[in-house]
Amino acid sequence: MSTESSPLLSYRLFQVAGEVAMPGSTQEEAPLVVGVGGLASGGPHPDPARQLSTFFGVVVPTVLSMFSIVVFMRIGFVVGHAGFLQSLLMLVVAYLIISLTVLSVCAISTNGAVQAGGAYFMISRTLGPEFGGSIGLMFFLANVCACGVYVLGLVEAILDVFGANGTEVPGTKTLPQGYLYSFLYGSLVLLLCLVVCLVGAQIYSKAAFFIFLVVNIVLITIFASFFAVSPREVVVSRDGNQSFNAFFTGFNISTLRDNMYAMYSRDYTTNNMMSFATVFAVMFNGCTGIMAGSNMSGELKNASSSIPKGTIVAVVYTFVIYFLLFFMTSFTCDRTLLKGDYGFFRSINIWPPFVLIGIYAASLSASMSNLIGASRILHALAKDDLFGMVLAPAKRVSNGGNPWVAVLYTWALVQLVLLVGKFNTIAGIVTVFYLVAYAAVDLACLALEWASAPNFRPTFQVFSWHTCLLGIASCLVMMFLISPAGASGSLGLMLLLLGFIHLRSAASSWGYISQALIFHQVRKYLLLLDIRKDHVKFWRPQILLMVANPRGGSQLIRFINHLKKGGLFVLGHVEIGDLDTMPSDPIQAHYNFWLSLVDKLNVKAFVDLTLSPSVRQGTQHLLRITGLGGMKPNTLVLGFYDNCVPEDYFLQDPAFSQARENDEFGVDLAALQAHFLPVREGGGRRALSPAEYVAVISDAVKMHKNVCLARYFHLLEKDLPSSSSKRRSEAYYIDVWPLNLLRPDTPTYVDICSLFLLQMACILTMVSSWKAARLRIFLCVESGDVGWVSKEEKLKELLTKLRIKATIKIVTWDQVVALQGHQPADGQIQDHEQPTSGTDQLPQCPPGKEAKEDFLNTATFHVTDEYLASVNSLLLRQGGRTAVRFLYLPRPPADTSQYECYLEQLEILTTDLGPTLLIHGLTPVTCTEL
Repeated sequence: MSTESSPLLSYRLFQVAGEVAMPGSTQEEAPLVVGVGGLASGGPHPDPARQLSTFFGVVVPTVLSMFSIVVFMRIGFVVGHAGFLQSLLMLVVAYLIISLTVLSVCAISTNGAVQAGGAYFMISRTLGPEFGGSIGLMFFLANVCACGVYVLGLVEAILDVFGANGTEVPGTKTLPQGYLYSFLYGSLVLLLCLVVCLVGAQIYSKAAFFIFLVVNIVLITIFASFFAVSPREVVVSRDGNQSFNAFFTGFNISTLRDNMYAMYSRDYTTNNMMSFATVFAVMFNGCTGIMAGSNMSGELKNASSSIPKGTIVAVVYTFVIYFLLFFMTSFTCDRTLLKGDYGFFRSINIWPPFVLIGIYAASLSASMSNLIGASRILHALAKDDLFGMVLAPAKRVSNGGNPWVAVLYTWALVQLVLLVGKFNTIAGIVTVFYLVAYAAVDLACLALEWASAPNFRPTFQVFSWHTCLLGIASCLVMMFLISPAGASGSLGLMLLLLGFIHLRSAASSWGYISQALIFHQVRKYLLLLDIRKDHVKFWRPQILLMVANPRGGSQLIRFINHLKKGGLFVLGHVEIGDLDTMPSDPIQAHYNFWLSLVDKLNVKAFVDLTLSPSVRQGTQHLLRITGLGGMKPNTLVLGFYDNCVPEDYFLQDPAFSQARENDEFGVDLAALQAHFLPVREGGGRRALSPAEYVAVISDAVKMHKNVCLARYFHLLEKDLPSSSSKRRSEAYYIDVWPLNLLRPDTPTYVDICSLFLLQMACILTMVSSWKAARLRIFLCVESGDVGWVSKEEKLKELLTKLRIKATIKIVTWDQVVALQGHQPADGQIQDHEQPTSGTDQLPQCPPGKEAKEDFLNTATFHVTDEYLASVNSLLLRQGGRTAVRFLYLPRPPADTSQYECYLEQLEILTTDLGPTLLIHGLTPVTCTEL
């Protein structure tokens, strides 16, 4: 801790935490608040645009989107190639996947108010902006591609009847065919969808209900035709000049037997060879509409209730219809008919135009559903400002709340999809994108379940982490089964988007599920971290650094970050004050500023603040309560108590002078600089006296904490060459003086404190930015000492056993010893396996100058100012570029009246030494065994 403690700040900062606005958030996305009735939206009053009920807003669009073109134009394709058994397997697998996802959707949607954006809203508010934004964009692209698929399917159905190369009898073949003509017809259909979607969701819902009735009437006629139409021969023509005969046999067991097993061949629309994966990809498009109702969440009266109920009803209804169609088709139509004419329902219907009406209505409805759903997702992405200016125009809405710009964006992208030209060509891509989105929904629900957060209590309870995990696994397996390249590409795209959003550091007030998961796991592991199982082999420094003002102490903060070696690092700060005289605790409002400081300094540190009547009491509090379980500080680091006023670090470091407007949590540079007052403005009465400062050291020693005093670290060079630097030839040193220089009669170099010095210096050399430094250990001898060679050999042997690479430098200090009252005893280096306690204290000085001189003259070992100055000169005379020095810190005297004398001696000893760390170690930290 430096000489000055920051004064208690006024109440001007109390309201900062509550007033900080999160960029990218809107009123509509205010955090959920808990009321008597459970979770409620913290946003404004209900939107008058929310008009749709469960049936009109969820059931109708979901059923129509799931039926689409597949129910009329791809049943024969699936059964003809895959056979009844594999078709049934595909249907079960597809509905198993979507059912698991539906369970997750129901759980998430019933856990709180669902805003516009549907699946994107659920994923982003659960997994955070990175996952939510990347998967939301992919889900948007899936809807765009699906819209293109359904438009192309509708064009295919139209040309099959009215095209020049269609399958119908001559007389109806009036439309020219070709790639450009198909694109033109698709563009006209898409233009019709655009007009409806620009009018708004209300018009779409009314049109969708009418189409829903039409489609169901057509399905009734199809089922009736299986029974009412007699067996017949059907002539199928291809390309205008090829034709062949196929048969509708009615319910015939031999037909079912022939259609039982798979018989894959080429698809006549693409001329590609079919397989289980390609057929499943096409069939799965009939199941991908489960999110159609969720996408309309912004228009639903009660989205949390409507989405689960409507989606489940739609899934059950469509499964029954698909199963009956597969079964009846396999029982009544031969394989030639199924493979040769995908629109065979017309040929066997009691009135063929019925089927045409159903095909056109279902395809048109599915196209509009995906177009309007995709536009809502894009609008939600734009409102959250995850992709910057690219999507900014998509925020605009009409007076009625319709996001017309997002609709135009979506329409333009679908136009590009239409360039592909064939339905079956892009069906696999669409399926893979949908599976990624479904897996993400399952992942979001799984994360909520595993986090065990008390506020995750959905009213829908028919799910578990097993269903979520199974849903994720099944989605991933089917992705790679359908298209390994497409699956790899989609996951790669997701990672790229995730990285892009992360680098933009998009802020959100949504909450981070990662924090809940980390908390859950850390709590479990902390319980397993048993302090009774500690062993010296696995010791690491766990440091509490007391900081008065980071403007002058940032260099020290970064240096200690290098010393922690993967251990705990806590920045401690004491605010002077009495809570009894205050309306509220001022500390809580300050944490954001300290955490932002940690971010800007790029150190891996925690922050712990306390309010106390004195710095000494506050430090005691922090030493006792900081940390948790087996992660508690074992080392206290303090700035040195002197009159040095360090330079303002905030004015020198680019992290503070060139910072962005604000960080992720709303703390801007101006607020940070205002919170931490300039060093020179902190003058006046000190927050603690010299005696209290030494008392803090003594308290730490009594609490069995190692103590480090750091002096002159504001002078630490910022551009020391690293191991990879081109300037590595410029050698610089880390000097270690393991002898107690204030007690040169100490008989050993290897007591616990000396070994602690060696360990800390060695840790510093293990840091990448300090690997270029050379470690020097100084051995002090007298010129007449004939045993210095033996001492050096024993020290080398010790360093070898401790695996410490260092150079031993012999220093003669006759002039220093001559200043003592008598010669020191001829010390011998003891065996490193039997260290002494290292608790030798300084000789105690009586108070007062005269008494001090009397004490120094009568003590067993004299420590005069001349001696201390001579030791200081000895330290300075060592050659080379010394980056930092490690010195032995004696234990404070037991007599509290000697505290000031003790501090004076330390000050003289370290004057002008540059960055110096005085260390007093109490715990064994080295081991020579495996």
